[in-house]
Amino acid sequence: MNTTDAKRVLETALICASQPLTVREMGALFDEAVSADTLKMLLAELQKEWTGRGVELVSVASGWRFQSRPEMRPFLDRLHPEKPPKYSRAAMETLAIIAYRQPVTRGDMEDIRGVTINSLILKQLEDRGWIEVIGHRETVGRPALFATTRQFLDDLGLASLNQLPPLEASEVQESALGTLDFESLSQRLQGEGEVADATEPANEAPPVQATPADDAIPTLFDESHDNGTPTPPQP
Repeated sequence: MNTTDAKRVLETALICASQPLTVREMGALFDEAVSADTLKMLLAELQKEWTGRGVELVSVASGWRFQSRPEMRPFLDRLHPEKPPKYSRAAMETLAIIAYRQPVTRGDMEDIRGVTINSLILKQLEDRGWIEVIGHRETVGRPALFATTRQFLDDLGLASLNQLPPLEASEVQESALGTLDFESLSQRLQGEGEVADATEPANEAPPVQATPADDAIPTLFDESHDNGTPTPPQP
């Protein structure tokens, strides 16, 4: 099979796939007759060929996929007038802490936020597929350790955690919430609609295939909407 035909096969498979495809999965298209290095070269060529179109080929945590470019979002939104739920500031701050400090326990998060975290916030983030329990800390009570998932990276359009926006003040104390760039995370993850109450699980948003860039969605925090309660002072 020549290069042109191979790219046509890859292009068709990626367009028709409902989920990102890994290089290994794409190798199965050619009965493993095409090497991983060759596949990556063909993918790079496809990326260049789609430059300037309304759709782009990108590499995310789960593999490769075609997605709409950010500037197309306002037009595509007109096809789906129903708006996905927003997430409260409390939920987004909790997600940011997990993203930047993982793995962390609920106690770690409460120390950083300075408030008690509602259990429904963690359930909301787990139900959305953005966080998961990856183990337990070997200490009294063996508290659960939370980390972000591949779905979280896919929805941000990222291939790895290293691509998260940098913290604005790396020298600030670990306990300071100001070090966490939850504003940027919220801009990427929030959709349009009503802010979800952190005391109730939000309806699960539809799967995200195309992720807008930072400037594609306005900041959607409700500054007064934080359902945490002050953490009692430690003895």
